[in-house]
Amino acid sequence: MKKQFLSALFLLMILFIPVGQGIAQWKLPRQPSPELFGNILMNRTSEAGKVKPAAFSHWSHRMYSTCTVCHVELEFTMKLKTTEITEKANQQGKYCGAASCHDGKAAFGHAREHCDKCHNNDIGYGREKFAKTKNFPRAGFGNKIDWDKALKDGLIQPKTHLQDPVQTMEFKKDLLLEAEWAMIPPAKFSHQEHLKWLDCSNCHPDIFNIQKKTTKHFSMDFILAGKFCGFCHGKVAFPINDCKRCHPDMKRKR
Repeated sequence: MKKQFLSALFLLMILFIPVGQGIAQWKLPRQPSPELFGNILMNRTSEAGKVKPAAFSHWSHRMYSTCTVCHVELEFTMKLKTTEITEKANQQGKYCGAASCHDGKAAFGHAREHCDKCHNNDIGYGREKFAKTKNFPRAGFGNKIDWDKALKDGLIQPKTHLQDPVQTMEFKKDLLLEAEWAMIPPAKFSHQEHLKWLDCSNCHPDIFNIQKKTTKHFSMDFILAGKFCGFCHGKVAFPINDCKRCHPDMKRKR
């Protein structure tokens, strides 16, 4: 009888917990102003070479190039301070200095008069250009721009490659990722939407095991620590604060 009573009490507690209550335990990251979200300072060798760290804005480049252009074709690693970018390499047409990028034609080159445009140690450098996005579809967090809708509506037409087009793999399967917390609806993952920006190799196999349900410790704690989805979401892509973007059946936002 006591066991039945405790089971019934536990069930009642679950029924009266508001949807999303389980996530209250997590300290979601505080958001910077929209024009600063995704901006970074590159300082792997700058100060050691007696120059200021270089500022880089993901949103300003996202209007012109997909993630694949930089993080596959130009061989920038996805983790900050792990690509050995040098001014010599840039001037030889690698990394930022690649053709159709900062080559002095498509965008400012690597002449001395342009140095301060990157090496300024100001993570908000060029913030005034954010006004160009004022008519873009809105979102709740991050840059507060729905980049997927902006792409779909033709407001941006980012390059998917710089050299000859590479035949990309089509994979339209959506994944339903069951949540571990009671009354939290599943997360929905669209391969097709991500492949508009990324290549399979950006995620597999380094971030996610390619076999279904074999990625261990795939939980919100790890995502908030910058692993798995958190490798991009929260740094460049919309942050985890936007619960309904991943868990669309949640009845209220957090």
